[in-house]
Amino acid sequence: MIVCVAVVGHQNNPLYIQSFTEADDALKLHHIVHCSLDVVDERVNNPKKSGPTLNETFLGLLYPTENYKVYGYLTNTKVKFILVTTDLDVRDADVRNFFRRFHAAYVDAVSNPFHVPGKKITSRTFAERVSTIVKSFGLSSAT
Repeated sequence: MIVCVAVVGHQNNPLYIQSFTEADDALKLHHIVHCSLDVVDERVNNPKKSGPTLNETFLGLLYPTENYKVYGYLTNTKVKFILVTTDLDVRDADVRNFFRRFHAAYVDAVSNPFHVPGKKITSRTFAERVSTIVKSFGLSSAT
């Protein structure tokens, strides 16, 4: 189950953070997202140590915690997508598919002529689309 998704700008400024839990643990999830930025920077700046090639946008599992697994994705404009999940046995194919769909939703949101680049994403359509993508995460149907 996905508990949090985030979009972080190229200057590590949060553009969109949404949690999908019933509990009031938004601050903890913000902290997890913030900590994951260090891992993203390390992987980008030291590609030979971490594995993925420079052209790879999917960063894979950034780090596991006791209760969560944190995945990362880096766009070609250095915008970072962070996914926090409670599932301990998530397939990479499902995470890649999630990021592909999330990236498409992000591109549509920032392509809006009324969106100011580098500012928080406040589009209700984007939030609804993200919720739909999160609800369909892990379903084995081809999308």
